[in-house]
This record gives sequence, structure tokens and C-alpha cells, in this order.
Amino acid sequence: MSDVAAQAGVSRTLVSFVLDGKPGASEETRQRVLAVAAELGYRHDSVARGLALKHSRTLGVITDVRQLFQADLVTSIYPAAEGLGYEVLLSANLHDRPETVPVDALLSHRCGALILLGPRSDDDYLHELARRVPVVVVGRRVPASPEDAATNFATVRTNDAKGIRQAVAYLVQLGHRNITHVDGGTDPGSADRRRAYRAAMRSHGLAEQTRIVPGAHNEEAGFSAARAMLQEPELPTAVIASNDRCALGLLDVFTRAGIDVPGQLSLVGYDDARLSEYPRINLTTVHQDSVGLARDAVQMAVGMLERNRTGRSDTVLEPSLVIRGTTAPPRIRRDLEVAGTHTL
Repeated sequence: MSDVAAQAGVSRTLVSFVLDGKPGASEETRQRVLAVAAELGYRHDSVARGLALKHSRTLGVITDVRQLFQADLVTSIYPAAEGLGYEVLLSANLHDRPETVPVDALLSHRCGALILLGPRSDDDYLHELARRVPVVVVGRRVPASPEDAATNFATVRTNDAKGIRQAVAYLVQLGHRNITHVDGGTDPGSADRRRAYRAAMRSHGLAEQTRIVPGAHNEEAGFSAARAMLQEPELPTAVIASNDRCALGLLDVFTRAGIDVPGQLSLVGYDDARLSEYPRINLTTVHQDSVGLARDAVQMAVGMLERNRTGRSDTVLEPSLVIRGTTAPPRIRRDLEVAGTHTL
């Protein structure tokens, strides 16, 4: 910065103002400073800048690179952070190593706040972490802690219960009664979706048709669930998967086995990841607002860093059902409707 100031013939303070986009310099001076900075290849030293500001302007983000929806979140986190003058440092969360590994790596790089996408760590660890650094958990409900008022801890999530209720209600409206849920096991959000499925089936008078097949948020779980259902005397007429990846596994096995989706079996996913809208997949699914979740997560993290927000915060966004080509009325209802038409 001193080199830029010397060559541009201005003070170092004025260079700082120009490069930070602050007022105080004429347009001619601003353009001269920017031209010199470009000529010298000047770049901000984010660590030094963070020390001067008393807090880092880097947000650490932990993501499972295999989760399609988390990839959508990351895509939206970058512009949201950059728009507020913050950088993003990304670390992968892998299933074969503790979640503390990427967390500690980000903290060692002086990240000012952490945004955790679908973390698997227990609630106690997340609360303890929030006593060390501002934490935003995305895509998971975390029960409140007595210490929340004194920590910087926020959750940003979708109303998962409402999303599942929408899926069940839509299938019931189509005429389905035998509706199975392939759950997400211990993966984030699964418990809320599982409870919501049970409650929705009861509310429609279908408690006796309630059936949950163990699963997880990956294609392998969908493969296993579909194969198990194919071994039974009768298939359900509709299946709700706990996420889109599981639904893709189900769809693959069913179609390879000659099951007509949606002719013989309707299928609903959850997330509305980008892959779900591809023409060959065309999956009916519960949409989560990835752009809104990313935006709110970044704003929460920045707010805590800049002391605009303190204590516990829980932001809940509304889901919506996206109807595509993997759902239709059950065959028995279509046959009855056709028979009625012929009678007329």
C-alpha cells in the first residue's frame, strides 16, 4: 500500500480509502490510485486487514462435497459474502474423519465465523464451538441451550415438517393411500422429516398405512430401500424419500427393474437440487430456497462478527412442492376414471 501511495503521489491513508471504496478522494485521484494498484499487482492482505479491524473478514464454510444441495448452497454463499466485503474459505466434511478436523483447519486460518452446512456433530459440541467463534448451522434444527444468550449461535433452516406435510397431502389428493417414507437415518433434518411423515399420515386417517424404510441421504440408501421393496409381495403406490439423492437411487433401481414411474409408483424427493430438474430425471420434490438459506446464513455470520447480532437466532424459511414427472394418480384410480368415462 505504501508503494501504491508513493507512485500515485498520495498518502497511504488515501490509498486505503480508495481501495476500500470509501469517500474522500476525487474521481481523478481514485482512478490514478486504482491504475497504479493494478500496475503494481496490489492485493489486500486479508490477515493484516483483519488484525487492524479487530476481526477477520473471512467466513469459514464446511460442506459435504457429495451432497448436491450443499453444492447449491455454496454456489450462493460466495456472492452473498463478497457482496458484504467478506471472503470465503471452504473445507470439505468427509464421513471417514471427525468433523473437528475441518473445523480446526478453518480456525487455524483465522476465520472470523463458521457456517456449517448440515453438520453431523452433536448439539453439545456445536454449542461449545459457538463459545469460541460465531457459528451458523444451516439445514438442521438445534435445540436451544441455557448458554445461548451469551454465545453467537444461529441456525438457518427450512420448515422441514411443512415440506413433508405438503408432499403427503399432494399424494393423498392424487388418490394415494399406500405411501412409504424412506428416511434419512441420522443425517441432518431426517428426524424432523420422519416425525412429520408420521403426523401427516395420521392427519389423513392413514396411520395404519404408515411405513418407514431405513435410509440415508445418499444414492446407496435409495438402492437398498428399492431392492427391499421389490422383494415384497406388493409395492407401495407412492414413496417419499428424505432427500433427492436417495430418491435418485430409488428411481434408478425401480426403472431398471421395469417399474413404471409414475405409472406404477409415484416418487417424491426433498431438496430440489439442480440435478432433479434435468429432463431425464424430472423429479417431483420439495423445494428448499438455497439462495435464501445462503443469504441469511451469511448475513447472520457477518452480523455476529460486526456485533449487529448477539445471542441465539433461528431463521426458518418456507418450502414449496415442485411437481414434475415422477408423480401421478395411482393406477387403480386411473383405471376407475377410465372405466367411468367408458360407461358414460
